[in-house]
Amino acid sequence: MIQIDDKLISEEIFSEEFVCNLTKCKGACCVEGDVGAPLDKDELEILDNIFDKIKPYLTQEGIKALEEQGTWTTDPVDGMYVTPMVENRECAYVTFDEKGITKCGIEKAYEDGAIDWQKPISCHLYPIRVTEYSSFTALNYHEWNVCSDACVLGKELQVPVYKFLKTPLIRKYGEEFYGVLSDVAEEWKKEFGA
Repeated sequence: MIQIDDKLISEEIFSEEFVCNLTKCKGACCVEGDVGAPLDKDELEILDNIFDKIKPYLTQEGIKALEEQGTWTTDPVDGMYVTPMVENRECAYVTFDEKGITKCGIEKAYEDGAIDWQKPISCHLYPIRVTEYSSFTALNYHEWNVCSDACVLGKELQVPVYKFLKTPLIRKYGEEFYGVLSDVAEEWKKEFGA
């Protein structure tokens, strides 16, 4: 782990390579799993407030799930805030394009200018998972078999995780943090990289 301010960063964020390959995985990360996407506490009110604006971008099944469960729910195992799911399958905010690839209804509304919030930060930051502790924040690389094609493409294109996630890292932590992270990554690469 490498420390920057109050953040502990897994070295895998520098060493692993990753580029989403939706033509291969079809967005399986939005469909697979036991619970919906993790949510920050401050995102709950946002989801409540934008629901009416994003409804036109969602599936009927997703709307039904959100109307029944609410715009957010909690993981029954650990009590963490998460997005609701449609019959324990896909995230309730997911839509599917004509090729069967998942898209985020929230992000589609954002791209159309209907809302000014892109999507939950945990989705935007994936495959980095953030864990908040009382005295520090941990940023870890999450390896998941549904993302194996993203790892293959990342290796082909030689894009480390932190570079692939530049935009969401800046969104979450700011330009200054990302600049320091990039400098640390370059130093790490000189010392430990291939």
